[in-house]
Amino acid sequence: MKNMALWSKAKSMAEQTPPERNRYVDFLRALSILAVVIGHWLVAAPYIGSDGEVVGGHLLGILPWTQRLTWGFQVMPIFFLVGGYSNGVSWASTRDRNGHYSEWFASRIQRLINPVFPVLLVWAVFAFVATQIGMARETVRMAVSLALVPVWFLAVYLLVTALAPLTWNLWEKLGWGSWALLVAGAAAIDWLTLAQGVAYVNYLNFLFVWVGIHQLGYAWQQGRIPRGGQGALVALGAGMVLIALTVFGPYPIAMIGVPGAEITNSMPPTLALMVLGVTQTGLVLALEPWGRKLLDNITLWTATVLMNGMIMTVYLWHLTSYVLVMVLAWLAGGIGLRMAPGSSEWWWSRPVWFALYIAILLPLIATFARYERGMGAATRETPVPHLRLVIGMVAICVGLAMTAAISIASPEGVTGVRLWVVALPFIGAALVGFGPVYDRFKRLGRKPSGT
Repeated sequence: MKNMALWSKAKSMAEQTPPERNRYVDFLRALSILAVVIGHWLVAAPYIGSDGEVVGGHLLGILPWTQRLTWGFQVMPIFFLVGGYSNGVSWASTRDRNGHYSEWFASRIQRLINPVFPVLLVWAVFAFVATQIGMARETVRMAVSLALVPVWFLAVYLLVTALAPLTWNLWEKLGWGSWALLVAGAAAIDWLTLAQGVAYVNYLNFLFVWVGIHQLGYAWQQGRIPRGGQGALVALGAGMVLIALTVFGPYPIAMIGVPGAEITNSMPPTLALMVLGVTQTGLVLALEPWGRKLLDNITLWTATVLMNGMIMTVYLWHLTSYVLVMVLAWLAGGIGLRMAPGSSEWWWSRPVWFALYIAILLPLIATFARYERGMGAATRETPVPHLRLVIGMVAICVGLAMTAAISIASPEGVTGVRLWVVALPFIGAALVGFGPVYDRFKRLGRKPSGT
């Protein structure tokens, strides 16, 4: 009954969609997240070794030929492309009605960040309890780190979105020149890293590459990228450049990290990943006329609306469901974990494992999707002071980045939790003007200082 109610609500929203809305943008957003989920579930390949211990296998390292598949499954460029399209539309609208930046920022970021709060708290509680009952800290760290891998993307996307007014102004002034500058910047960073051995400078490509792809979203929104057959030519040309960079150039084939590899195209991103983004942009725009016509079907459009209403929940919890299934399999005597990854029986068993992941994920979605629909959206009479906005932004980004980089599970200390890492996103959200901490002030009849 609840599922029918959700579908009915989504259908009602779908039927009220304004005719000028580009439904294809929402479809690509949902499709890209689903591709990431499937890719994560497929690439992680733990198994029980001959010594009886669980080995954290990685399919790309076990079967090198699968690295080519990452050209299709690494679809974060599409998400940033869609983000550029949506952010361009919303910021232009905000500016036209003389809205202020903090209002725009809260409305764009709140739905992205709110679903993070429960997943952080759940795994922080797990780390604390597991530590207290004597579970090996390394085991705790492995479970927590795997479950919270997705948050790295949110830290980067949040920063790119925060810069959208600036990058939009650059696009208006320089057009394709703004994108060319970002491409040149990414190439220069790679040269410094690969040819000159300069350490740490490659982290700047988190901005050059992802902002560059985000910039393509502006171009799409303004109709300045060829579509249909011409889009296919863009994809073909960029694809040939990508082949040259990876087959004959210094970049690896895999578009995500491979254990033991000296170079990764994703962490931090490289020029090769930006070229993949151009290839995917050409491809999705080549298919846009067909896709928009297909989405006139109310059933498909309703499914797209429904998925977009829980998209961050699915993304944030899909590896939690994976970890839970692995734990249950291990507790059941290692059932299903004794097959060699990449073997024929391993491949044939994937549908069963996927069904189990989905079975665990569905109740998680039912429980936590409501957080995606808003917690404490604040309408402000005056803008949030810029300094506090910047501090809040930095706190959120650092908290999410540290969650992915060093984990919230601590190898020492009484609690077994890096409390400062968990706290930073909550504090940052309160400073920006939303989130559980902000809500708490409101329920007490108070407001955080500065609002």
